[in-house]
Amino acid sequence: MLHQLCHSAGGLMTATGTGPLAGVRVVELAGIGPGPFAAMLLADLGADVVRVDRPGGAGLGIDPAYDLTNRNKRSVIIDLKGPEGPGLVLDLAERADILIEGYRPGVAERLGVGPEDCLARNPGLVYGRMTGWGQDGPLAQRAGHDIAYIAITGTLGMIGSPDEGPTVPANLVGDYAGGSLYLVIGVLAALQHARGGGAGQVVDAAIVDGTAHLATMIHGMLAAGGWQDRRGANLLDGGCPFYGTYETSDGQYMAVGALEQQFYDEFIRLLGIEDAAPARKDLARWAELRTTIADRFRTRTREEWAAVFEGSDACVAPVLSLKEAPHHPHLAARATFTAHGGITQPAPAPRFSATPGSVRRPPAMPGADTADVARDWDLPGLSAGPASTPVQEA
Repeated sequence: MLHQLCHSAGGLMTATGTGPLAGVRVVELAGIGPGPFAAMLLADLGADVVRVDRPGGAGLGIDPAYDLTNRNKRSVIIDLKGPEGPGLVLDLAERADILIEGYRPGVAERLGVGPEDCLARNPGLVYGRMTGWGQDGPLAQRAGHDIAYIAITGTLGMIGSPDEGPTVPANLVGDYAGGSLYLVIGVLAALQHARGGGAGQVVDAAIVDGTAHLATMIHGMLAAGGWQDRRGANLLDGGCPFYGTYETSDGQYMAVGALEQQFYDEFIRLLGIEDAAPARKDLARWAELRTTIADRFRTRTREEWAAVFEGSDACVAPVLSLKEAPHHPHLAARATFTAHGGITQPAPAPRFSATPGSVRRPPAMPGADTADVARDWDLPGLSAGPASTPVQEA
């Protein structure tokens, strides 16, 4: 598909990017959390993502200008509860390769934009469904958030100190790792199938499924007797003294991951505890080793320890804050973060040698692109009537 031109605040730019998904059309039925992030990832990779916002906005009170999960997208406003709304969404679905929705099971069907209706209009469509509990099962109709989804999979119970409650890992493990990324994998795999001569299909991406799947290696270790089913007692969960975090003299932290023998040897040498460190394989002395390491780290600042381990294979790194991270020399050299529209943000990932993704557009303002999408997708009825009125946020 030839790149279409659309208007933006900065002038003319292409509707789709030059990433590997250039030419792929995606309809996103507006939601929160993992659905928008998945659609952002597709947009970062060049897809033309049209977000269908509802009149009045999402009701979360977030300034849409700062909602980075809506970057690289375009927005139209359609009232799905209005008489013409479902038909307009079906018109978009007819012209799309992928549709993403994050409603509770059955809601899209009741609105008239469920898989049966959409696939009837476009048999090759990939219909991606993003939920926490999945489309079926005893909890399918229950409300929920990331923390509950990762709780029942055993994942939350793995994280934290043994003498404290589980540590909440923001909403990264459930919403985004177990949810968004699995949805993206699913819809792209289904798109490959459809373009290879198969039919479109429904992708049921449940956060509980994805989060459980993330722990596949751990379940193998558990079955083999190499993992204890409790927090802070294992090699990779902070139970091991040479895989964890340690406080420095200035109240900051260093992260240690010196698992292999050669890395551990360099670690204790640079830390200066070669003569005091107990044997690493003696689990009975791990508490003593942890104390030795902790006492030593408290003698210098984070910056001083970072300088000590700079250029080494000791597998030690400073623990940085979100605002500090973009300034780390390695991340700066790789342009892991980028600035766009005055906002520093993570750059698109992963990277492609021939078809790189990019941040091309700021977060889509609700309804601001209705006329352009109507033209580019050949939907003149989309720009008529109250459904096209942009939402203004305070």
